[in-house]
Amino acid sequence: MKYVLVTGGVVSGLGKGVTASSIGVLLKACGLRVTCIKIDPYLNTDAGTMSPFEHGEVFVLDDGGEVDLDLGNYERFMDIKLTRDNNITTGKIYQASVGSVIDKERKGDYLGKTVQVVPHITDEIQDWIERVAMIPVDGKEGPVDVCVIELGGTIGDIESMPFIEALGQFSYRVGPGNFCLIHVSLVPVLNVVGEQKTKPTQHSVRGLRGQGLTPNILACRSTVALDDNVKGKLSQFCHVPEQNIITLYDVPNIWHIPLLLRDQKAHEAIFKVLNLQGTTKEPLLKEWTSRAEICDGLHEPVRIAMVGKYTGLSDAYLSILKALLHASVDLRKKLVIDWIPACDLEDATEKENPDAYKAAWKLLKGADGILVPGGFGNRGVQGKILAAKYAREHRIPYLGICLGMQVAVIEFARSVLNLRDANSTEFDPNTKNPCVIFMPEGSKTHMGGTMRLGSRRTYFQIKDCKSAKLYGNRTFIDERHRHRYEVNPDMIARLENAGLSFTGKDETSQRMEIVELPNHPYFIGVQFHPEYKSRPGKPSPLFLGLIAAACGQLDTLIQGSGSQGNLSAKLGNGIAMEKVYQKGTTKPAKVLSDGLYSYCNGVQV
Repeated sequence: MKYVLVTGGVVSGLGKGVTASSIGVLLKACGLRVTCIKIDPYLNTDAGTMSPFEHGEVFVLDDGGEVDLDLGNYERFMDIKLTRDNNITTGKIYQASVGSVIDKERKGDYLGKTVQVVPHITDEIQDWIERVAMIPVDGKEGPVDVCVIELGGTIGDIESMPFIEALGQFSYRVGPGNFCLIHVSLVPVLNVVGEQKTKPTQHSVRGLRGQGLTPNILACRSTVALDDNVKGKLSQFCHVPEQNIITLYDVPNIWHIPLLLRDQKAHEAIFKVLNLQGTTKEPLLKEWTSRAEICDGLHEPVRIAMVGKYTGLSDAYLSILKALLHASVDLRKKLVIDWIPACDLEDATEKENPDAYKAAWKLLKGADGILVPGGFGNRGVQGKILAAKYAREHRIPYLGICLGMQVAVIEFARSVLNLRDANSTEFDPNTKNPCVIFMPEGSKTHMGGTMRLGSRRTYFQIKDCKSAKLYGNRTFIDERHRHRYEVNPDMIARLENAGLSFTGKDETSQRMEIVELPNHPYFIGVQFHPEYKSRPGKPSPLFLGLIAAACGQLDTLIQGSGSQGNLSAKLGNGIAMEKVYQKGTTKPAKVLSDGLYSYCNGVQV
């Protein structure tokens, strides 16, 4: 087994996760089987109880693991399926799992010894890495060839010190030729003089070496490619061969990163360290190159209004952004996201901040499609209900995910069934018409790991519905879930008699999974999170349907094929097609540059 460790220095947010994912893509393209481990030094057991503002989105795995969003990058880039054990945290090492250090201490497994960070914590970390690295994640039998490990945080963080010590010991445990360290660092360019400054990276490497780790390769983040003299200086002061210094400069989209690594022979540097020279092939990235170039060349926009609670931080909806991008690139459209804070659509905002209210409604009314993502808490819920109502009444394509499905049901009950107090017990425990209720197996006292999590099966109830057709007319699908509340089964008959159709249910037929409006161009709500399984080149069917409907091409998409794998064949072949927009014209919508709502235009997602 070979190991590649990716660390970061100078500042956080440099893109270690994308770098680690891109290294995995490059190694896979060379014919190797790859797995990934993300180390998060925080004390939390997992990311499940963290605020999206604090840590970005919570990514959910098939086994129900609530993990760091970087594992989503790994799965999307490398098309693999990871487990909760691929995310190591300090909380898991100390106490969270059976066989953890505290668990062993309580059982007396240490035979009376004083339990210390070294060797007991560091040994547990090393054992965990070795155990998880052997688990195949690509659907094939047998152990993989290379494990890419990303150490979260920045060199010098207090909480990461036990992991750095453990990884230093681990490099000796696995021996020379089996461990490669890639350090991602920043080489800033000062605008005043336009000079690339190497001192931050020098200090970062010095700190890393002072803690027992020596980098084999430097991956330097900068706005532009490094000058040769800058590489020479870094080589001299950081003791890294000049050919092992890679520049990760700013690119139009992150799909270029594996190509940057390939063009600078990063794979050859890694293979030299790991003694893999002559055992691998040249990286085959033809499809990856084509996709990156297609994304760069898109011009015809499709506008999607994202009505959410955490719109101030795009990472809070990272997987949704990726799924929208996968679908829009597949249909050859340039994705434009209009970020709309849900609370800005509410009547209270009209009185308190009329400018924000007008701007939010202007964006909503100008969108080709509307997406309401999941969320928790009652802030902004009324705004989401108003967005669902606008989409339903004005026949604008709508996709509601988790809470987005629930608010669509609540809005329908209020407007069509005339149940004015219809609500979720999450927001009004005393409502007389509870459309959405707390699941009986949930916990109201413990937040972490108590939701309905992971991959669950949904059975289609109606064959002739949009969602079933988009999924290739399958009888059932497996998608990932993360929720505590569900549509009240006692309300289903009334809702369906009024025109709402629950086209997907669980195996008991008591839990609603998919809801549609049959007489609407595209109005679908799902209890699950389809964004978690979307991949470049294999977009989620429901996101593909939303983009196609927003472009007036849904019928062509559905009629194109009976299997989801070929659904986009007619639309994704580069043939120019006239776009019929939801406003009834063929003129592309104007791309706004409103920094408040439109700062995410598909370029960096």
